[in-house]
Amino acid sequence: MNQRNYQREMEKIIERCERESRVPRLLLHSCCAPCSSYVLEYLSQYFEITVFYYNPNISPAEEYEKRCEEQRRLVQEIPARYPITFQAGPYEPERFFSMSRGHETDPEGGERCFLCYRLRLTEAAKLAKAGGYDYFTTTLTISPLKNAAKLNEIGQELSEIYEVVCLPSDFKKKNGYRRSVELSAQYGLYRQNYCGCVYSRRESQMREQA
Repeated sequence: MNQRNYQREMEKIIERCERESRVPRLLLHSCCAPCSSYVLEYLSQYFEITVFYYNPNISPAEEYEKRCEEQRRLVQEIPARYPITFQAGPYEPERFFSMSRGHETDPEGGERCFLCYRLRLTEAAKLAKAGGYDYFTTTLTISPLKNAAKLNEIGQELSEIYEVVCLPSDFKKKNGYRRSVELSAQYGLYRQNYCGCVYSRRESQMREQA
């Protein structure tokens, strides 16, 4: 079974939009400024983007606010061919903890993470539909630690439910992750050492102590 090339699928969509001489609107869910840096540099050449910061998984609240402000700052500072705007969703940690009940001991990258992907992407799909966007997608596929195939699978399911197209992506392709590290240094972005939730923080601390 051939593995899908989500990067190539996205490039075909971009090529089609350019042939039609139109600039589509994209609702981009972002997990943090560092992960969004390369994605914004790349996609702002082709889309009008709203960065949607919705991450109820992040704990504690101070960490959430710090990442949110870094995202807001990057949107203001990064150059772009087409406009980039910023929208912060509500901070709803109770939704994450309710969703993850029974999955507290899942390993990082397991079923709990998949549920978290769905929680965040669902809100992005709803907002994209309500706002009349052409596409929605997420920066999460840039991370080597995130399951791009699962993220795209969830995105496609939500696309059918909410009737708004999920832009396929695997932003780590074409050295995307490496470029995000370079841009993070260039803009002096705060880079966290855990994904965001209390469980990933616990795993990170255990690795550091090992």
